[in-house]
Amino acid sequence: MVQVTARLPEELVEQADRAASRLNRSRAQLLRQALEYYLEDFEDLRLALDRLNDPADPVLDWDDVRRDLLDQDQGERG
Repeated sequence: MVQVTARLPEELVEQADRAASRLNRSRAQLLRQALEYYLEDFEDLRLALDRLNDPADPVLDWDDVRRDLLDQDQGERG
């Protein structure tokens, strides 16, 4: 593993220490897991934004989708 040094506000370190204590983890374990979660969320957000900005991905009109679903539902009942 690589050791990383960062400067953090004292209040943030105190909050991390309290959380680590409650979870029976070390500060390093807590920060490592928090960073992993953040990076996973960041990647999910990046993928979502890429899809939203993809001009090849069609934008669906809610009224058309609703009408199609209702037509399908009535066709199955009919």
